[in-house]
Amino acid sequence: MPTVSEIMQTMEYGPSVEDSGAVRDWLKAHPSFGHFINGAFTPPGRTFPSVNPATGEDLARITQGTAEDVEAAVKAARKAQPKWAALPGHARAKFLYAIARTIQKRERFLSVLESMDNGKPIRESRDADIPLVVRHFYHHAGWAEMLADEFPGHSAIGVAGQIIPWNFPLLMLAWKIAPALAAGNTVVLKPAEYTSLTALAFAEICQEVGLPKGVVNIVTGDGETGAAIVASDVDKIAFTGSTEVGRAIRAATAGTGKRLTLELGGKSPFIVMEDADLDAAVEGVVDSIWFNQGQVCCAGSRLLVAESVAPRFEALLQRRLAMLRVGAPLDKSTDVGAIVHPVQKQRILDITAKAVAAGADLIGGAPAEACFIAPGYLRQVSPANPAWSEEIFGPIATLTTFRTADEAISLANNSSYGLAALIWSESATVATDLAASVKSGVVWINGANMFDAAAPFGGMRESGYGREGGRVGMLDYLTGPKVRPASEKPAGPLTAALDGAASGAEIDRTGKLYIGGAQKRPDGGASYRAASGDLVPFGNRKDIRNAVEAAKKAGKWAAMGGHGRAQVLYFIAENLSLRRDELAKKHGGKAVDAAIQRLFYYAAWADKFDGLNVQTKPGYLVNVIPEAFGTVGIVCPNDAPLLGFISLVAPAIAMGNSVVVIPAQDDPVAAFDLAQVFDTSDLPGGVVNIVSGPKDELAAVLAAHEDVAALWYCGIDGAAAVEKASTGNLKPVWSFANRDWTGAAGQGRAFLDHAVQWKTVWLPYGALPAGTGSIVY
Repeated sequence: MPTVSEIMQTMEYGPSVEDSGAVRDWLKAHPSFGHFINGAFTPPGRTFPSVNPATGEDLARITQGTAEDVEAAVKAARKAQPKWAALPGHARAKFLYAIARTIQKRERFLSVLESMDNGKPIRESRDADIPLVVRHFYHHAGWAEMLADEFPGHSAIGVAGQIIPWNFPLLMLAWKIAPALAAGNTVVLKPAEYTSLTALAFAEICQEVGLPKGVVNIVTGDGETGAAIVASDVDKIAFTGSTEVGRAIRAATAGTGKRLTLELGGKSPFIVMEDADLDAAVEGVVDSIWFNQGQVCCAGSRLLVAESVAPRFEALLQRRLAMLRVGAPLDKSTDVGAIVHPVQKQRILDITAKAVAAGADLIGGAPAEACFIAPGYLRQVSPANPAWSEEIFGPIATLTTFRTADEAISLANNSSYGLAALIWSESATVATDLAASVKSGVVWINGANMFDAAAPFGGMRESGYGREGGRVGMLDYLTGPKVRPASEKPAGPLTAALDGAASGAEIDRTGKLYIGGAQKRPDGGASYRAASGDLVPFGNRKDIRNAVEAAKKAGKWAAMGGHGRAQVLYFIAENLSLRRDELAKKHGGKAVDAAIQRLFYYAAWADKFDGLNVQTKPGYLVNVIPEAFGTVGIVCPNDAPLLGFISLVAPAIAMGNSVVVIPAQDDPVAAFDLAQVFDTSDLPGGVVNIVSGPKDELAAVLAAHEDVAALWYCGIDGAAAVEKASTGNLKPVWSFANRDWTGAAGQGRAFLDHAVQWKTVWLPYGALPAGTGSIVY
């Protein structure tokens, strides 16, 4: 008989299987499910099986949703929404509290059902997922209670269409439904076809707590059902899933006016510096990648390890790898459960095989029967290897070494994704410096997979946009004070004339583009006659390319800090006021005076648009930091050539962005007059770049440009084209109707909200309470 010491070394212990009797009784009573629409379950239609991936057994049959089913659910949600939104916040809070309390009472039942349907170990669903589901409903009950005070003037968007993945079935449901309901929206949610059972159990909870009919509707099915929701009469789409599908949704919703939140794929860097606690970092790998079968979009699947400690790190990693138990998800001793579906298992194996064929070495990672794959990692993976860029979404990591911190950052950012990053260092200075440099929406320092309802979660770049969680996440389910649209003067036809074909006098009056802080001739030397009678430059694709390159080189502008940027904005206002009378004769005194005031307004905001320190779990300092996008494209209205230009450019640069601006098509002269003011106001070259010409042609080039991180488009008619063109790098596009730029609608916090993306940084803080551990869910 082995001794206790020997058992602790071998970790050989017997099974301890969670009882599934209550779940099996429930499934026996529910052999097949219809949809949950208008507070009741529909009769089952054409069904497909929901399969336990660990055993292959059919658990229940799920109805394949049709376009007609989706339409019925949306109609129910639309009918229920006004009454739900009209309830006092306290009334909505009580419903959310009741849901949280009921889930809390059924934690064991729901965790067993989740593990049977998804294949994840019971320890994860019981100890991490379901408690966090409860946390989200409690947290958002609080937001419902406080909504009127904390978001004055805001209101619900309407009906939200929500599509969730199979890796965290009930948790993703909570992330989406809780804030939507707190804000006064109603929802139509589609769970993943592989893992619909906990969503249907949640529907029963909605019935039990007496949630008004139509507030929550759940339609099951595959991708066709999801496409029907995207095409339906909803006001917002919230999607979590693959980047490929996210692109399709962006294209499908282009020009519809639907709000969009996309939480997409990731290939997150796991950076281990030479001063890291290697034992803790190895446990971080286990928590980030292997305990959840790698089926999490923010898993630190790219291990970047300092060359000097890589041999020691790998030795520890392989020793820990050999001790992990792969097996039955309901066994409390299981570390690694089943892959959700044979299709996903085969995808993991195919990518791994391609990586090995490209020169990588596979450590572990052997396939087993049913839907099991042993955890492992690929060594010697360079950025040219397919496994570097493809999201494996399984228990297989990659490992690459680096020599310097700069190289680590270069490798970390060598990805089109930007969802999460994990940094391991005993130096707070090193860790926070890396956190500031890595391009990702979430950064965990000396920890992994820490989530909380108060901490916004979401990505940058091709990992999507929008946030879920906390105050920032609530804003994605609210609309601000109503702005009365103003009709915009249609742009007139433009006929380009080469400078050489114009008379000498006209050549002297031909304007130049403003790129990189200098006036430049348009590429091709073309011009057109503006409404003022001046000949102005006729920009083209190459001019946009040059302007974007100049904007990219203006990175020091963001590094100046809010105070430095505020001084420059004040200086621009001062110099504009010195030329007030001169410019008033050309552009109107009211417009110039309003522009001066607007510069003062955003100068005031530049050092006051603060981040947040949010309360999550004890022992962590969680900062939510507004970061500039980088290069923002701005397409100005054809009206208000001077004031419209300033009203859009000022908030964007106040937040640290550099901009490429397409000014009023018919009369861009005001923009070039302002460029002269910029030149005398210490604005660094490249912060503002102006390319005049055909608005929609140039906007399409900006929208498609990979290095333009965000786009603002004033106008309705051309919105569909730019939104569809933005799918390449999935840049957020803010398209909005023209307005009265002289009034309150011409400025406000909404402009600043659209000028930043939020980064959530988790930093261990102080001594953790006893029993907390290093990983917090």
